Amino acid sequence: MPKDKTYQAKLRYTAMSARKIRPYADLVRGKFTDVALEILACYPSRGARLIENVIKSAVANAEHHRATNISNLEVLEIRIDGGPAARRFRPKSRGASSVYLKRSSHITVVVG
Repeated sequence: MPKDKTYQAKLRYTAMSARKIRPYADLVRGKFTDVALEILACYPSRGARLIENVIKSAVANAEHHRATNISNLEVLEIRIDGGPAARRFRPKSRGASSVYLKRSSHITVVVG
């Protein structure tokens, strides 16, 4: 039984934490790409837009490599990994300060 070809797209160093993006990835994992794009279009969140763009890029990669079944592409894998976090300091009273992290993330989508 031949294995179907897969196509992927990545968005790296996104200035948004992985925790805010993962719920939208759970919504579309395992769905067909056209259905996934319709689902994400209903949400006004920036995280939904990011995932939507990466799915569109993965479909475009499949078209570029002359995939025969563009209409039947399915989101096989979608991964939201944490990226590097920039450390920032917020001043407090009496010369003290506290550290907070500006988190980033990596989005990987595999369609096939």
